Amino acid sequence: MITLYVVAGAVTLTLLSILGTSVRVIQQFERGVVFRFGKVQSRVREPGLRLLIPVADHLQKVNMQIITMPVPAQDGITCDNVTVRVDAVIYFKVADPVRAAVDVQDYMSAIGQVAQTSLRSIIGKSNLDDLLSNREHLNEGLELMIDSPALGWGIHIDRVEIKDVILPDSMKRSIARQAEAERERRARVITADGELQASQKLAAAAAVMSEQPSALQLRLLQTVVEVAAEKNSTLVLPFPVELLRFLERSTPQEHADDVQAALTVSLSDISAALTQPQREATVR
Repeated sequence: MITLYVVAGAVTLTLLSILGTSVRVIQQFERGVVFRFGKVQSRVREPGLRLLIPVADHLQKVNMQIITMPVPAQDGITCDNVTVRVDAVIYFKVADPVRAAVDVQDYMSAIGQVAQTSLRSIIGKSNLDDLLSNREHLNEGLELMIDSPALGWGIHIDRVEIKDVILPDSMKRSIARQAEAERERRARVITADGELQASQKLAAAAAVMSEQPSALQLRLLQTVVEVAAEKNSTLVLPFPVELLRFLERSTPQEHADDVQAALTVSLSDISAALTQPQREATVR
């Protein structure tokens, strides 16, 4: 009787263990690849509770989520002979669970190795300006280089992005000097353009004043008002030439010589008055 109980217990345990190995749970983000006596089955098991044939079937779960893989920094020389260090990141996922389980032993390691070699290759084909300012184009080229062999393993490369470009210190200083020179060039161009526009405006104003002498007199009066507002102790005004011409026209001919002589004496006095402070300053 006791022997019968022992045998029944052993059979029960065996059945439970077999049932435990034949019932598997597949998560929502997973797919199941079944090998029956070592041969892969074409039908992929969907998420949920799945039954397997005991002893005959072996289930391999494949993660279908997007995987983020950082690519270690790679040293390389650009096509314009600049040594750089570049790292990147890859986003990929399994597109064909059967091929990912059968065609490659470890698709994670395989993708990482292909990414490193492709990154070194893209560095050698690019120049420094492209690495610094045209990364979108390089990302697309790098994605195509990695995606080509990955498709044979059932892997789809979602996108590849270059994270950082590390330059030598000497190259950083050269780029800084180049940027500074470019800013100075732009400043000089802006200054030159301003001077050109100012000279054009002055030339136009001079042309207007030459046609309208009254405008020149108004400008002279405006200048006198501005100078007088600065609290200067001495203000020297030029004698209007138009007044001289008016006096010459209005004075009879017999008195013209006397007026001209008087004006000459007045101009001489003004000149002496202007030069006297300079002489005194020189003596001191």
